[in-house]
Amino acid sequence: MFFLMYWQFFAIPICAFISLKLLQHYVNGKKISNLHQSESELKTTDQVAEIKENEDSSSDAEEEEWTPSLENVEHVPLIFDVISPEESLKRSNIYYELMNKRRTVRHFSDRDVPVEILHNCIKTAGTSPSGAHTEPWTFVLVKSLEMKRQIRAIIEEEEEINYKKRMGKVWTGDLKPFRTNWIKEYLTEAPYLILMFKQTHSYRQSDGRKKLHYYNEQSICISAGILISAIHNAGLVSLTSTPLNCGPALRALLGRPKNEKLTLLLPVGYPTNDCQVPGIARKPLEEILVEF
Repeated sequence: MFFLMYWQFFAIPICAFISLKLLQHYVNGKKISNLHQSESELKTTDQVAEIKENEDSSSDAEEEEWTPSLENVEHVPLIFDVISPEESLKRSNIYYELMNKRRTVRHFSDRDVPVEILHNCIKTAGTSPSGAHTEPWTFVLVKSLEMKRQIRAIIEEEEEINYKKRMGKVWTGDLKPFRTNWIKEYLTEAPYLILMFKQTHSYRQSDGRKKLHYYNEQSICISAGILISAIHNAGLVSLTSTPLNCGPALRALLGRPKNEKLTLLLPVGYPTNDCQVPGIARKPLEEILVEF
């Protein structure tokens, strides 16, 4: 009888409690949905393509055996020129002074560069160590103006989307001091472009069997560093460019196979007479070195 007389006083808090629980459930579900959407948006076209190709590679690996990259390698005496500690210190300082003058350049002269210089720089990059000596790299050297125009069109189309949508305020804010945007004049101004592709695997010439390339990412990064050093040592300038979301399209344009992925693009040449670079300094030794 008591409940029947005062039922409305019980019903209101019960309904409020149920409504609050339903609202919390909806909000939590919305947050999870937004989180998943954000994570999905962070994946670039290159990353999605790489995931798919890695899945394809795993499937292929189940169907056929991998073959060793090298077999029966003869070991030979090391050719090593011994120099004094004094000479070693002198050389190390000279090399540091040389490389400390290296700067990233975005303004290139149309002055021609003998192609033999580029060949030597790429050969030098090819001396880089690699996992199990698989040498997992392909260098594409582009001089053709028409090809450079096509490369620029692909990159600028994606870069405009990157700057306006993908990269976000923090990333684009960090780039403002360098006065860079999605317009990449240097891609057609520089006399040469070098595109570095890492090879996830290759095929043995004798029987066409796959060869796994260990540490291909680390290997090509080391090779890139040696290439940049060789370019600077030759009296040229370059720009380390990583065209976001352009890998598959550039790979198709240049006719590269699926086992190759674009890692780095470097315009190479001479700077313009009025070339300017950001007035920035490098970290001192005590900020980058830890000793025990």
